[in-house]
Amino acid sequence: MARRSLFGDLVLVLFLIAQVSDGLFTYVGVATFGSRIEANPVVAWSIAVFGTGIALVTMKMVAAACASLLHLRRMHRTIGLLTIVYLTCAVWPWTYAFWP
Repeated sequence: MARRSLFGDLVLVLFLIAQVSDGLFTYVGVATFGSRIEANPVVAWSIAVFGTGIALVTMKMVAAACASLLHLRRMHRTIGLLTIVYLTCAVWPWTYAFWP
């Protein structure tokens, strides 16, 4: 059995928190400003086709599954880098949109 990594567990949890935060912010943003506010074309298309709730839950589950696979492969630095990029490019803009 592989040795546990506290760093790996921590970055996975932070990544999942970032995903949940972005999902909630996106849901509120789309409800408040309309679907045109979503900058990611894949997410915007999914929202248009499947509806906001289903699209966001599906996208966040895919992201969580991919991060879990990286975690199982012990690619913790990659998850850490993705978390930083995600917080900077996805979560922070939403906080700025709601609280300028």
